[in-house]
Amino acid sequence: MPPTRFLREYWQKRPLLIRNALPAFAPPLQPDDLAGLACMHGALARIVARKPAAPPRAGTRKAAEQWTVQVGPFDEGTFAALPESNWTLLVQDVDKWDADTAALLDAFAFIPNWRIDDVMVSYATDGGGVGAHVDQYDVFLLQGLGQRCWSIDTRPNPATACRDDVELKLLREFHPDQQWILQPGDMLYLPPGIPHDGVAAGECMTFSLGMRAPAASEMLVDFAERLAEALPESQRYADPDLAPAAESGEIDAAALQRARRTLGRIATTLDEEAFADWFGSFVTRYRCAQLPAPRKRPVDRAMLAEHLPRIALRRDPWSRFAWRRKGRGARLYAAGAGFDAPRAWARELASGARAFDGARLAQLPQTRAGTTLLAALVDAGCVTYRRR
Repeated sequence: MPPTRFLREYWQKRPLLIRNALPAFAPPLQPDDLAGLACMHGALARIVARKPAAPPRAGTRKAAEQWTVQVGPFDEGTFAALPESNWTLLVQDVDKWDADTAALLDAFAFIPNWRIDDVMVSYATDGGGVGAHVDQYDVFLLQGLGQRCWSIDTRPNPATACRDDVELKLLREFHPDQQWILQPGDMLYLPPGIPHDGVAAGECMTFSLGMRAPAASEMLVDFAERLAEALPESQRYADPDLAPAAESGEIDAAALQRARRTLGRIATTLDEEAFADWFGSFVTRYRCAQLPAPRKRPVDRAMLAEHLPRIALRRDPWSRFAWRRKGRGARLYAAGAGFDAPRAWARELASGARAFDGARLAQLPQTRAGTTLLAALVDAGCVTYRRR
């Protein structure tokens, strides 16, 4: 297939299985070479192990598979302690360490070289893999040794929610509609956003050629840093038109306009609500980066609500408070974090006081929502309390 056709019909559009993509392919390194590289200082290596779920008992749901991740560099004892199956060794940037692996990139010269991130090489025992997941970049999966079974989900709007009980970003649900077994020299191309899972059928090696696709947030941060380098130290937030504050802790519309003028055109990348939320978080963080210490255990919300009239509260010295109007309510900012709040509570807590009387707070409207807010501030370490 000519590169022009591939780019027109498949690139970032749909998957493509290429049988015998590299005829008589001989992998540029062997499993022992990869293990040796994983033991070197500076190599980015991981071992991912899967513990299959036990068969469900009658009347119970099937348990989820368990996964563990070890991060290198490793030693020989690490590999000796591994089981015979269900684990994978992954080493990133192998093309930076091995010239023969880097030569694989010559076959992809039709893609700008600055778009290619790295060649990651994985060795897997029978049943090994990294679980069903989604990559946000293009990837070419070239089979080096043995066989690997690839399953993908090409349906519109597939489920992409991740499990919260493992270190890896594994899909909570995976419903593949296509499946193939790849032999040495076969290759599978996947555009971004395609849920997929690869499981070794016996021992195997796979060479993954991943593309560099920086997130817009990553690009914006770097762009902002470049702009900041050119700005003079004298260009600062200024308010020569400041009028006496009606509410000490309020971030009003005039303050937000001044902030937008200070930043110039880059501020137009955020709408008014997003910009206001950023500014409230920014101005309540201390420049020396001191942060309040969160509680180890969440405060008892029922206790807090019941005993509020007899509780004395104090603002953490590293927690600056501010608030702004949001519809009929408010948004309260404390030490860089934002909380939806009843307006009366936001006004009271951001008044500049270092101590608060629980009896006074208990008389404010929307007490239930207010105590929920107060509990969140206590959990975050922004407010401490004692019962009288």
